[in-house]
Amino acid sequence: MCSNRWVRWEQLRAGREEPVLPGLGAFGEVVRSVRVPEFDGVTFHEVRARSVLNRVPEASQVPFRWSVNPYRGCSHACTYCLEGDTPVLMADGRAKPIAELRAGDRIMGTRGHGVARRLVPTEVLAHWTTVREAYRISLDDGTRIVAGPDHRFLSSRGWKYVTGSRLGRAQRPHLEAGAELVGGGRFMRTPDDTLGYRAGYLCGMLRSGGFAAEADAAARALAYLPDFGSSVGFMRIPKEPDAHWSRGFLAGLFDLAGGYRRGILSIAHDETEVVDTLFVALDRFSFGYETVGHRQHPGRRQARLTGGTGEVLRFLHLVDPAVEWKRSLDGTVIGGVRRTVTSVASLGMELPLFDITTGTGDFVADGMVSHNCFARNTHKYLDFDAGRDFDTQVVVKVNAPEVLAAQLKRPSWQREPVAMGTNTDPYQRVEGRYRLMPGIIRALADSGTPLSILTKGTMLSRDLPLLESAGKDVPVHLAVSLALLDRDLQRRLEPGTPSPRARLDLIRKAAASGLPCSVMVAPVLPYLTDSVEALDPLLAALVEAGATSVTVLPLHLRPGAREWFAEWLKRTYPELVPRYRRLYARGSYVDRGYRERLAARVGPLLRRHGLDPRRRNEHRTGVADPPGTGTPGVPVQRMGERAAESPGLSPGVAEPLGRSPGVGESPGLSPRAAEPPDPKRKAGSGQLSLRTGRTASGQAAPSPGAGNTAAEPPDAEQKTGEAEQLRLL
Repeated sequence: MCSNRWVRWEQLRAGREEPVLPGLGAFGEVVRSVRVPEFDGVTFHEVRARSVLNRVPEASQVPFRWSVNPYRGCSHACTYCLEGDTPVLMADGRAKPIAELRAGDRIMGTRGHGVARRLVPTEVLAHWTTVREAYRISLDDGTRIVAGPDHRFLSSRGWKYVTGSRLGRAQRPHLEAGAELVGGGRFMRTPDDTLGYRAGYLCGMLRSGGFAAEADAAARALAYLPDFGSSVGFMRIPKEPDAHWSRGFLAGLFDLAGGYRRGILSIAHDETEVVDTLFVALDRFSFGYETVGHRQHPGRRQARLTGGTGEVLRFLHLVDPAVEWKRSLDGTVIGGVRRTVTSVASLGMELPLFDITTGTGDFVADGMVSHNCFARNTHKYLDFDAGRDFDTQVVVKVNAPEVLAAQLKRPSWQREPVAMGTNTDPYQRVEGRYRLMPGIIRALADSGTPLSILTKGTMLSRDLPLLESAGKDVPVHLAVSLALLDRDLQRRLEPGTPSPRARLDLIRKAAASGLPCSVMVAPVLPYLTDSVEALDPLLAALVEAGATSVTVLPLHLRPGAREWFAEWLKRTYPELVPRYRRLYARGSYVDRGYRERLAARVGPLLRRHGLDPRRRNEHRTGVADPPGTGTPGVPVQRMGERAAESPGLSPGVAEPLGRSPGVGESPGLSPRAAEPPDPKRKAGSGQLSLRTGRTASGQAAPSPGAGNTAAEPPDAEQKTGEAEQLRLL
């Protein structure tokens, strides 16, 4: 693509002039560090790992012994984006607001060089939102589009950012008044589905051939007919049709008597009254067209639209025909329409903005070719900080699938459950670029190893067919974290993560695939998301989506997360700072009294929604406590009960009250491992180990070897002591 010339490669090899970054060498050979515009400000350190199968230390007290994390660091934060109402061109020729897109949707991208572009179908690989400073781009045709400062549009002189400078550090190609944007013309709003539109559609369609010709048109007509009862008055053309009727009439005519091929949209008919009404309707909406006869049918007349791709798109959006194959724009030239920028102005505020990752690297937004984006504490092990470095310095184990497959083939491997998402999210945005997870899933399934995945990334939907296939051979469990439904609070708290609606859709897709999908309601924020009004609709939505179990986890703040969250709270809800100081005065876990109050509030809600574990064994739910603690009055599952369960059961998912929380999270939002218990507290002699089933004083069974796991820096589960625990923010 045009942006390739901006790619900067930095070779970081030992023995070269460029030194290996501190700590990276422990992973294995550092191949290179990459910066690309698709991830503005993020550096990807590609390494060839010696090991990717990580053993979890006994002190972590989580219900799995092994984990795999192909990434260290997280690219969920994004810097590009468009306003949610911005229409995006779909593969069927329709338009949909970018906020409503989902991973897996089929849209139109482009192929070509420079401004010579053709439309091609592509897929939405990822979708997310963030809060960014907003700018309004105004065009000479009246279009107004709101975007972030780093978004790029295709101009007649190449890709240009929304903002920039001609001099200094901010120097880069950017939009200015007079710049010409390349695309297909301004999108029109799809017509309202009124009774007049339906009458016009039936008239145009039934007077052009009827039900037998096109199945899509027949299906629409059958849906419309009940509105008119036994009357056939819709077959008559009104003396003075209104705009709604005219739009429907053009759609019905196009579905049965029209077509689009080789860049030309045409409609032909041999009934004089129908043809005259066609011309009147085209004139009404200011379409340019030429009329031609037919050599073999002297009475037939044809209208051909002029004006190129822009007029074709305007027609399709204005009238909304039903026949999908006639709407296909595959191969259509899109570079002929130029629209001039009249101004670029800051709105003086931050707004929620959206973006997507596509297979072609671009998409068409309101008729303009738009570039898409491929938008903690353990990071300190690599001499990175737990804040910005976690978001901008991402380690990618590029050979993870191959190394894992080799490790799983060793005779010492006992096919114990492997958890993913316990350190960094395996379906963060960068997975759309490196595509490591399909190979990892295949390696685990082929070796007969049970697996679990914890994520908040909707890119997981890409691999659901593969996971469904793997589930036929090995136990597969999915877990999605979803803490709240409040969209406004979610944008402020989790600016780079998929929306609650997108995650609910992911749960539905997993359920439809027959895969068990747990949900972690985490973190529950005291005084913000812990009310009945917040939790009740959330639990109802989870049940409706098909969640197979629910675990509620109150916020806990470990070093690294604690400092970050304190700053966020001070900026956003300063009045709550004194309350949080009291709740977390004794450490990372919230005050016991608060946990008891939350449990008393959650219990009735769980029962109301059929999630009481005493009534439905398949839903293991509750409010999870710190290790070794319990809250009276809430269902408890004993350690001995868990030890007897199948080893493939929900590895990596936080367990119910009375047990250590397996996996939870806090603001910033990626999954993390459970915090170890207080080292001063001794386990009771009767307490069973989650992994061995023996008493805490008994000798643990020897663990199966899986290669040189010591060669890789420990993941969150591999470190003990609170100061070294994982925190993803």
